[in-house]
This record gives sequence, C-alpha cells and structure tokens, in this order.
Amino acid sequence: MITVIRSALIFVAILLTSMNVIAQKRPLFIQTDTGGLRARWELDDNHRNGTFFFTVYKPVYILPVNWTSNRNIMPGSGNPNNTVHDTLNLDAAELKFQLSFKTKVFQGIFWGYGDLWAAYTQTSRWQLYNGEISRPFRETNYEPEFMLVFPTPFRLLGGEARMMGVGVAHQSNGRAQPLSRSWNRVIFQFGWEKGNWMVVARPWFRIQEPDAVDDNPGIENYIGRGDLVVSYNYKGNQFSFTGRHSLRLGDANHGSAQIDWAMPIRGNLKGHLQIFNGYGESMIDYNHRQTTIGIGLSLAEW
Repeated sequence: MITVIRSALIFVAILLTSMNVIAQKRPLFIQTDTGGLRARWELDDNHRNGTFFFTVYKPVYILPVNWTSNRNIMPGSGNPNNTVHDTLNLDAAELKFQLSFKTKVFQGIFWGYGDLWAAYTQTSRWQLYNGEISRPFRETNYEPEFMLVFPTPFRLLGGEARMMGVGVAHQSNGRAQPLSRSWNRVIFQFGWEKGNWMVVARPWFRIQEPDAVDDNPGIENYIGRGDLVVSYNYKGNQFSFTGRHSLRLGDANHGSAQIDWAMPIRGNLKGHLQIFNGYGESMIDYNHRQTTIGIGLSLAEW
C-alpha cells in the first residue's frame, strides 16, 4: 500500500508540473547552481519562480565504479523475518547513481511566508559487472518528502541563517521479505551560509512502527538521528562533508561520514569523487559497516 501511495504521489506531482509548464510555456527544469540557499529554496522575491517547476534537491550523479571494502553478502536485521540466511554472490565494485528533484506546491502559505515543497530522491546500486548473476540492481532506495520551508533572514556566527523547515519523509527499498527495509521520519532543517561556505543541519525523529512489522528495528541507532552537510566552493570545485550520528553512546554509538569532491569539466558537467565510511550507505546496509570509494560524473551538487 505504501508503495502504491508513493507512486501515485510522484505521478500526480509530475502530471501537475507538466500541465503547468505547458500552460505557461516555461522550462520544466530550472537551474539553481548560483545564489546558494536563497536560489535553491527561493527564499526571497529575487529568486521566486512560482509553483510546479522542477529544481535540484540533493546531488545528481553517476559513479560507474563504486567499490566497497566489505560486501554485505548476508544482510541482517533485528527482525528475524528480515534476515537473509543464504550467502549472496556480490561483486565489490558496482555502478551507483542518484536522481533528486523538488517542486514547490504552495507558495506563501502563512500571510506570504512559508512554502510547501514536494521532493523525490532515488539512489540505485547496480551490479553491472557481475555477469554471474545477470547484472541485477542490488539496491534502490526511494524517498518522497514533503517540506514546509521558511526564510530566516538574520545574522548568526558571522554568517546568514537563511532558512528553517520541517517535513515528513518515507524511505524504502521496495523489496519483499527478507530484504525489505523502510522507515518514516519527521525531519527538521536549518540552513546557514557565509561566503563560499554552506551548512545544513537536519535533526529528525523516526515514526515508530509495531515490532512485528518493523523491517529494521533500531535503524536510527545506525543511520542516525540527524545529519550535517558542510560544503565549500572554490574556483568551480565543490567540497562537501556529510556526517550522520545516532546521538547515543555505548552499543548504539554509530554513524557515518561521507566526503564528495565535484571538479569542473565543462558547463554543468563535473567529475565526481565520493568516499563513504560507516553504517547505512544504503537501507539494506543500515547495520553494516563499510568503506566505499566511487568515481564518476555529476550534474548538480549541494
């Protein structure tokens, strides 16, 4: 049922956006590479583009080679119904790509302030080089979101606190048992900028499910209870750090760190290097620790 609802919401958003584009004869996808958070989230009158136009949300990239130090050949879960008992034949190298976009649904909801956005992110890992098992997609994560975003134009720590928001997100891998993984969250976000620096903090809490139907008990102790994105732009290059943590000590003390470097090639096309270490590189790997190194191309960054 959740998969059907997710697909319906995505279809409706794309349909409404397309109809609006046809009616107004404007571009379907608006580039927001310059202007920082103000442009990306249309936080002032100079950057407003109206409703139902696609813009970049999270980075968009393809990594033809994404290598892992530790293959997850027997994915497990705290729920015994979601634990694999037979070894999976996986290659250490695979192709990884991510698509991510958002569209504004309502603008100026509260007396001219506050915009409602719908977003969708899909990240896939394809065992392209594994001919022994017919080159399947190992894992695809789907994440639709709704976010209410407000501008916060005040100075903080020598920079500008640009925005704050709250939203709901569903993330799942669309698999059957025992490989099914999913969770729902309420996510808060705060954005800050200074010069070429940008910081976005996103604490969240999980909407709990009954133990009997929970695909991944304790996932927040591995993927975390929030993330922090720090990016820096220098002469066309973007360097970014993404950190997540459980915000717990002891046996629940887990997290991850990811570094991305996007280097200019031509126009919007950039070379892309990604290094990840920790838990939760994907949903099926939520409680599996590994280091991955990927290299490829990107079209959009933070």
